[in-house]
Amino acid sequence: MKTIALSTAAFLMASTSAIAQVETRIVTFENEGATLSGTLYLPEGHDGTALPTVVVTGAWTSVEEQMPRVYAEQMVERGFAAFTFDFRGWGKSGDLPDNVRFVESPEAKTSDIRAAFDFVATLPEVDATRINGLGICASAGYMVDAAAGNDLVQRVGLVAPWLQNAEIVEAVYGGADGVQGLIEMSRAAEATGGQIIPAAGPEGAEGVLMPIGGYYYEADRGAIPQYDNQWNNAGWEGWLTYYPADNGSRLTQPLAIVHSEAAAIPQGVRAFLEGFAGDATLQMLEDVTQFDFYDNPEDVTRAADTMAQHFAAPSDLDG
Repeated sequence: MKTIALSTAAFLMASTSAIAQVETRIVTFENEGATLSGTLYLPEGHDGTALPTVVVTGAWTSVEEQMPRVYAEQMVERGFAAFTFDFRGWGKSGDLPDNVRFVESPEAKTSDIRAAFDFVATLPEVDATRINGLGICASAGYMVDAAAGNDLVQRVGLVAPWLQNAEIVEAVYGGADGVQGLIEMSRAAEATGGQIIPAAGPEGAEGVLMPIGGYYYEADRGAIPQYDNQWNNAGWEGWLTYYPADNGSRLTQPLAIVHSEAAAIPQGVRAFLEGFAGDATLQMLEDVTQFDFYDNPEDVTRAADTMAQHFAAPSDLDG
């Protein structure tokens, strides 16, 4: 693996991209019997020319109007088309099998991203030889798995990636006993058709997935009307037994990662890169929190600049 480490100082300058107006087109596509809702982002007044394109996916429990929209617009400002969508069981998209919703299923979400790549490759505004994937937080692992072995995907970028392994899962979720307790809760919930709780709530609240302040609970940030703010406890087992930090060897496309030691589980990035044999660009920003990467203008700009530079570079896969 060849890793290029980018210093924070090298990216403190403002974005050099021209600020462009963005137009959107709502579309639908199918996966595993369900209809998914997505949005194609284009420069305003686009003449129909096929553009290099970035498929953007967001954090767990999120909908496309949250951090995916923010980065999609950033990509359009930098000369790309972009595509976001709601996963099955979330937002405007159809259900998972058996009418299940709000399950954070790595398997299902990975399948949905693969279907999104297949779909955007058919759009006339998309250059099918220049499709890239950008995964944020939890969907970073899903993006890696969806891109692995996928000839449609030229390059992969990860912003504030949540890349966990068994060791990290135990450290985050209360040790082996805590993890096992959540898995037992998951199985009990699944057996009864699911158990829905609020995804976000006020700091210290009981019976809430994320009883914290910040992004998901602030109306001017993530608590937008489109946000489901729901979590199905039936999803715990799939999430806790998913170890994307161990999946670095699956990916062959060039990779760029933007993260911070002040954000979530940076040790997962190090574990992932140990197994990644390709070319990686790693930018570690100073004192940037996980939520800052979602919508803080300065930090989003720096991350988007790095991603645009990465996606614009020629790939060894170009032939």
